[in-house]
Amino acid sequence: MKVEKISWKSNGLDIKGEVYVPAGPTGPFPGLIVCHGFPAKIKETDDRGYPLLAERFCQEGYAVLIFNFRGAGLSEGNFDILGWTRDLEGALEYFIHHPGVDPRRIFLMGFSGGAAVSIYVAAQRKEVAALVSCASPAEFRDLITGNGLADFLSHCRDVGIIKDTHFPLSLKGWKDGFRTVKPLKWIGRIPPRPLLIIHGTEDDVVNINHARELYDKVRGKANLFLIAGAGHRLRVEERAMQKAREWLGKLLES
Repeated sequence: MKVEKISWKSNGLDIKGEVYVPAGPTGPFPGLIVCHGFPAKIKETDDRGYPLLAERFCQEGYAVLIFNFRGAGLSEGNFDILGWTRDLEGALEYFIHHPGVDPRRIFLMGFSGGAAVSIYVAAQRKEVAALVSCASPAEFRDLITGNGLADFLSHCRDVGIIKDTHFPLSLKGWKDGFRTVKPLKWIGRIPPRPLLIIHGTEDDVVNINHARELYDKVRGKANLFLIAGAGHRLRVEERAMQKAREWLGKLLES
């Protein structure tokens, strides 16, 4: 496989990423854009990062784009949820015009907050052919009520995705962004395009009821896969990633 370092501008910010392209002259390949979630304070020792996930899907024949949303990793800026949707739209535009990618077969796979952003963008952009949503919140009420919001802001500063002390300039505007992106408002706009919702029954960050609420909006028009005993970190949960590979593989065969 070939790994390309990439960047693009999003609201004037440099967003950094990588594209993994399968070896050989058989492209264009189906494209998979992988969206990370809200960073944790401590990285688990068994977590080898998104490059490992990209490599695995690239070996399955996908061109894979991984990137850091604004505020995370090498990307510039500070975290806000609406900004993350613009960053993902930039990734989508990059892949649409990538010579190694089939623009008719671009899939999204998001985790936690990245899944919520993926639902919003997929609802807006018909170029998204299918979506795998892993551990997405249905809405953000726990973040935008009283101490919940203050605690989340503190978390964002602790993990470094909000770097500037004066940010956000408007707490109300930052808070309203969560209401705008609320996945329950948008998930119904994705079908009839294929949609897979994956969630662990023991998720202690985003309760399993969030997955049930999302599925109720698309019942009969999407697939729900609940993983008994699994927690929040589905990227390192083999049953989740195997299901995603199998489901996407069947789409490519159809």
